[in-house]
Amino acid sequence: MNVIEVLRLPLAVDLSGFVHLLRRLQVPHRVSEEGEEQVLWAPETLVNDVRELYQRYPEGNDQIELPAEAQANLPQRPSLAEQARACKVTAAVLLLSVVVAGLTGLGDNLASIRWFTFLDFRVQGDYVYFTSLAQSLGEGQWWRLVSPMLLHFGVLHLAMNGLWYWELGKRIELRQGPWLLLSLTLLFSLVSNLAQHFVGGPSLFGGLSGVLYGLLGYVWLYQWLAPNPHYRLPKGVLVMMLIWLVVCLSGLIGQLGFGQIANAAHVGGLLIGCLTGLLGGGLARRKLSA
Repeated sequence: MNVIEVLRLPLAVDLSGFVHLLRRLQVPHRVSEEGEEQVLWAPETLVNDVRELYQRYPEGNDQIELPAEAQANLPQRPSLAEQARACKVTAAVLLLSVVVAGLTGLGDNLASIRWFTFLDFRVQGDYVYFTSLAQSLGEGQWWRLVSPMLLHFGVLHLAMNGLWYWELGKRIELRQGPWLLLSLTLLFSLVSNLAQHFVGGPSLFGGLSGVLYGLLGYVWLYQWLAPNPHYRLPKGVLVMMLIWLVVCLSGLIGQLGFGQIANAAHVGGLLIGCLTGLLGGGLARRKLSA
């Protein structure tokens, strides 16, 4: 499916009504930011129809329907491969997580796990001895500050984190580009890992959960300050994630025998995600009102 530029408008122009119209008509599209402008993209076969729609209904219309010929030209929903090509960073992080899961046996292979943990360690008898953070950094092992996000302990752990990263990551990548998503992913991983280390002490922890709570906080507050259709999450999703956070903090999950939860990583990720969402949403709002 060849997607090309349809409209290029200032950021101050509110496209939400027109985007709602396109979504209702099931017209494939996406909106990206380029400097001080926003760009609407659509399939090449529908460019003229979309432009005509915008000329007639720039604020949207709940009654309009596409002509029969245009409806016949609607492309099928993008395949998973097409979505992956459009969301390269999202797909790359998930692919790396799967590769690391294979290398580490989903947490069973201690010899390979030690290359991805926050601190290097050695096993002696029934005890695990960790190196210090200062020693790790002094030896140039800077990758350890973010690499735990690729570690997962069990198929369910990997599957749940992977599905949520796909859902949240592709929203950000399609809306604000791959470099922003990559920067946010690394930042949220760094902050959540540091939070877990300083609160919980030397330990084995990993997973994308801290990053996910960061992405959730970012999308939530960015959408609150600068509403955008790509960042509109069902209210139930936010409520469910926050309830899950509270349940984990209560210690109930550990008491039920499902293992220890890196609660500090979750909270740290959510806090830095909310902060970046406030900053990003605030800047976007200023551009819209300028």
